[in-house]
Amino acid sequence: MKKFMKEFKEFALKGSMIDLAVGMIIGAAFTAVVNSLVTNLFNPIIALVTGGVDLNELWKIPVGAVLEDGTQATINIGAFISSVINFVIMALVIFMIVKAVNKARTLKKKEEEAAPTTKKCPFCQSEIPIEATRCPHCTSQLSE
Repeated sequence: MKKFMKEFKEFALKGSMIDLAVGMIIGAAFTAVVNSLVTNLFNPIIALVTGGVDLNELWKIPVGAVLEDGTQATINIGAFISSVINFVIMALVIFMIVKAVNKARTLKKKEEEAAPTTKKCPFCQSEIPIEATRCPHCTSQLSE
C-alpha cells in the first residue's frame, strides 16, 4: 500500500499534472469570458443588424413533443449558431495566444544561444577550442 501511495503521489504532483490542472481552471474561466463576450457584445450586434433577432431565440423548431413541465420540445438552431460563434472566437483567441507564446520562446532561444566555444581546423577539419593557435591534431599553425 505504501508503494501505491508513493506512486500516486509522484503521479499527482508531477509537473505536467499541475500544469494540466492550472490549464483546466484557466480554460474554464476563459470560457466564461468568451461566453459573456458573445452573449453581451456579439449577439446584440447581430440583433441590431438583423432587426432585433436574438440568436438564442432564432429558429426554434418544435418537434411535436411536450415536456413534463408543459413546455414544447424544440430544436434550437439559433443557440447552436451562438455556440459555434463562441467556439470560433475562443479558437481564434487561443491561436493568437499560442502564436505569441511561441514567438516569445523563439526570441528567448535566440538570446540564450551562446558564442561558439570551438572552431574547425582549416587543414584537418578537426574541432578545436576557439582560442587555439595550433591544431592539436595536425599541429598546423592557425592564423587568427
